[in-house]
Amino acid sequence: MKIKTITIHNWRSIKDVTIIFEDTMIFIGQNNHGKSNILSAVLFFLGQIGLDPLDFNGDSTELFVEISFGDLDENDKVTFKKYLTAENTIKVRKQAQKNGGFEYHGYLEIPEIDWLREDRISEFTKREIAETLPLAVLLPKSGRITVEAFRSAQEGFISAHHAKIKFRYEMELSPFLGAKNVAKGIFGDVYFLPSIKKASDELAVKGSCIFADLYARVINKMSQTNEDFKEAKTKIEKLISVLNRNNIDGTENPDRPAELTLFENSLKTELENWNTTIDVEVTPPNVDEIFRMGTSVWVNDGVRTDISRKGQGLQRALIFALIRTLAKVLKEERQATPGGETPSRQASKSAYYIFEEPELYLHPQAQRELYDSLVELSTAENQIILCTHSSSFLSLEKYKSICIVRKSSLAEGTIAFQCTENLFSDNQKQAFNMAYWINPDRSELFFAKKVLLVEGATDKTIIPYLADYLNVFRYDYTVIDCGSKTAMPSYIQLLNKFSVPYIVVYDRDHQDGKLPDAIAVADRNSQSIEQAINSSFGKSIIFENDIEEELGIVDGSTKNKPYLSLTHVKEPSFVLNDSLKEKIKAIYN
Repeated sequence: MKIKTITIHNWRSIKDVTIIFEDTMIFIGQNNHGKSNILSAVLFFLGQIGLDPLDFNGDSTELFVEISFGDLDENDKVTFKKYLTAENTIKVRKQAQKNGGFEYHGYLEIPEIDWLREDRISEFTKREIAETLPLAVLLPKSGRITVEAFRSAQEGFISAHHAKIKFRYEMELSPFLGAKNVAKGIFGDVYFLPSIKKASDELAVKGSCIFADLYARVINKMSQTNEDFKEAKTKIEKLISVLNRNNIDGTENPDRPAELTLFENSLKTELENWNTTIDVEVTPPNVDEIFRMGTSVWVNDGVRTDISRKGQGLQRALIFALIRTLAKVLKEERQATPGGETPSRQASKSAYYIFEEPELYLHPQAQRELYDSLVELSTAENQIILCTHSSSFLSLEKYKSICIVRKSSLAEGTIAFQCTENLFSDNQKQAFNMAYWINPDRSELFFAKKVLLVEGATDKTIIPYLADYLNVFRYDYTVIDCGSKTAMPSYIQLLNKFSVPYIVVYDRDHQDGKLPDAIAVADRNSQSIEQAINSSFGKSIIFENDIEEELGIVDGSTKNKPYLSLTHVKEPSFVLNDSLKEKIKAIYN
């Protein structure tokens, strides 16, 4: 199963926010705006971190994290049967009181008809009443009608007539699954990688770490299938049992080494005045643990050392290699599980991989490779949740996975912006995705304080240069080459959905000598841009014809226009006219 939505209330910097989740979720935003607080809220719900009074927002005395899960498998449907909706989803809240504890509560679909409500069963179990109800055909034909029998009839009737029954969806007052504390891992396994993590911590043979988990699975598999391993275990167990005075059944062990008996008798003689005897007993260890003792991991990149002596980049890469290996092992284990059996209540087989700034210590190419591998990992039962400052982890093709986190003020708290609807038609989507190969850095727009949309390479080159020339340039403004005037509405549409401020800079294209039909096309394109602009987030700056004409370039060459324009403005004789100067200032205002 996977997280479908999360609602967070009064958790750290978050007053109230609801986020729709994808298989891969990527949280971005400026520092100290609340990205990590969203991750910690997920970790709190899944039982990975505890609760501190400082986790409560401001002066609030209560908080909760509420998650809806979907994509439940058959095992999950049995475990969470009571809370399952017709859409095969469940919703659970973890709530806490300041200076108090926390508790889980599930949501239930409660029929509005009294005789279908579980809490009203006792009112309808008398046969003379029950036989007047529509579910009577599902009850035993004779004998006393038990609560269990009536509940079974309710379930059968609801299943057969679900579409016609009206329900209320309410949070139960009693504890989730009837337990005061929900068992850790009931919603699935969690693998959290914080921004600062030593690879040596994940390579420990014992404890809670990925390598220990992987190694334990290998040892367990060997103990079940490898004959040499099974024989070695038998010999070790036999050797240890020979050391004790008595066998497991209490009879005297005739094969015990004489040296141990002499040792005990010697001690007995020395303690004779104390009326005390000594019996040296060897407790057989968990034999599988023997094969962990002395195990260590060495890394050879030309020099064989332990991982702590390697660079941070290699350490980080090794951790992700362990994660991907674990995911493959878990997938193989799930596929090897025999089918056809009725599952019993047990923890979910889902896995949540939560990463804080996975780009740390990785060069750009390695970041892009890691992103692709994480997307691939987010299939089947796996879900990826991360926060990042790198555009390498963003893909406009997966814009629904992106969530921009902002905190405009302490009073408002952390808020989230995402787009979960389809933005483009199939043709628009194809054109938009093709533009990636022309402009691969366009994902940077999600990190910008303001986005400058321009038509082409000349604008992208000259506008920032002139802004620097006028001392108004800003690094937190990102210039995006849209590739053409016709592509601009798609970018505008995207920025509107994520509430990102922007300026659209385009040419009117009324050059001398242009035919009326061409001018009409240019005007239609301009109109499309203006219609797409949402004045709450953006506005336009228009060059009368094009930037070359604004610069006073009379050379009509269409080749190497960015280079020719940059050469022109670098000439000592170049003078920036007042009209273009005001436009550049307005762009960077």
